[in-house]
Amino acid sequence: MSEFKVVSFIIGDEEYALDIMKIDSIIEIKKILSIPQSPPFVEGVINFRGTVVPVINGRKKFLIKSLKNGDKRSERAIVVNFENKKVAILVDEVKEVLTLSQNTLEEPPSEISDVSNEYISAIANIDGRMIIILDAGKILNRKESSEISNMVKKESVEGR
Repeated sequence: MSEFKVVSFIIGDEEYALDIMKIDSIIEIKKILSIPQSPPFVEGVINFRGTVVPVINGRKKFLIKSLKNGDKRSERAIVVNFENKKVAILVDEVKEVLTLSQNTLEEPPSEISDVSNEYISAIANIDGRMIIILDAGKILNRKESSEISNMVKKESVEGR
């Protein structure tokens, strides 16, 4: 039986997870540099170990309700290795490391398995919890990846 480890986290009211092998770090973000004309789900960029890394707002990317009045923006991010680059994803809470086996995973229902949700690789059903397993390599589509790469390149050149 094949097992693998994931890091689970909360965005809104839902629990998600990413393969631990695709995660570089879990960090606290203090300051994000806003970039004009960036995609709506991109908060800006941060300096991560001397490299300019884009910060994706998980709520905006996954179209989850915005924070209630008085709630502050998340300061936790998961830095993911994505196409030989790094991307930080803002999350509301990092929960735990879980070991999943293939028999706890189900294919996403066909009703939600369209192009807009292709980043969902499976749904884990463990101990009454349903966890959406994300495919780190598909969180951004080609167009989004290209836009962010161009934005980061421009910021790297202008920021020097």
